[in-house]
Amino acid sequence: MALNYIWIFFFLTAFVFGLVKLIFFGDTSVFTEMVASTFDMAKTGFQISLGLTGVLTLWMGIMRIGEKGGVVRIFSRLIGPFFNKLFPDLGKDHPAYGSIMMNLAANMLGLDNAATPMGLQAMKEMQETNPSKKTASNPQIMFLVLNTSGLTIIPISVMVYRAQMGAADPADIFIPILLATFFSTLAGVISVSIYQKIKLFDKVILAYLGGLSLVIFGIIAWMSTLSKDQVTLYSQVASNLILFSTIISFITLGVIRKINVYQTFIEGAKDGFSTAIKIIPYLVAILVAIGVFRASGALDFLTDGIAWVFRSLGVNTDFVDALPTA
Repeated sequence: MALNYIWIFFFLTAFVFGLVKLIFFGDTSVFTEMVASTFDMAKTGFQISLGLTGVLTLWMGIMRIGEKGGVVRIFSRLIGPFFNKLFPDLGKDHPAYGSIMMNLAANMLGLDNAATPMGLQAMKEMQETNPSKKTASNPQIMFLVLNTSGLTIIPISVMVYRAQMGAADPADIFIPILLATFFSTLAGVISVSIYQKIKLFDKVILAYLGGLSLVIFGIIAWMSTLSKDQVTLYSQVASNLILFSTIISFITLGVIRKINVYQTFIEGAKDGFSTAIKIIPYLVAILVAIGVFRASGALDFLTDGIAWVFRSLGVNTDFVDALPTA
């Protein structure tokens, strides 16, 4: 329902701003730009979905091999006690645990393309046991917060983008990102746990969070002793080695379980393709709404207004450039 109001607000506000610019400022191109943005953003939404199709197809196939090979049971033994406390409504050995763990692991390694299909699959599997199909369940909300807070141990994608854009030191964001995402994840877990009445002082939760904290600060301490080039090199090697090792592990499990690995991959890949197709309308709908809101000048008016308020208060306004993303 909230998204319905937001979507309507974008269009109506864009129309009002367009009329104001046309009537009072003589901007005869504003509606041309707004209409053009609908076509451009619709195309962008489709291209994003198209680009995601291959990745979804690949990882859904790999995940299906892992599921039939028993990876969910393995993950349940490793992180089952923690997830049972954090996602009490899912119960033990829920099929979503494997996808949740893979999503979080891919995010930790900074591999966004691998994390997205795992996140979609996790939500789909949790929805199958959601008693209220029109309302997000507690486990879905907790997972969404964990995914969005995005604990990143090795920000490989960001470092690659920075290197491509000519940054003097692409790896200098390593520790800031690690600290920022660690504390954002911790804040998210605490906030949702309080709302969902999850006992944070449970010894199992404290043990896992404490262990994770030690690992995070251990990595920071170790990386602080390395040169800038070594940080970039080790991050690239470690993240991609871990990811490819995961693929090999899943295939090996499938061989051990004596399943038809290739056919199992195809079955899972088909689900990935259908999932990619399903998200096209949602992407097109929201991107077109954002496109007309921006083309009308409403977004610039909003961000400029916020900048003026904070500038008047003597506050640094560098953050304003990031507001469109927010």
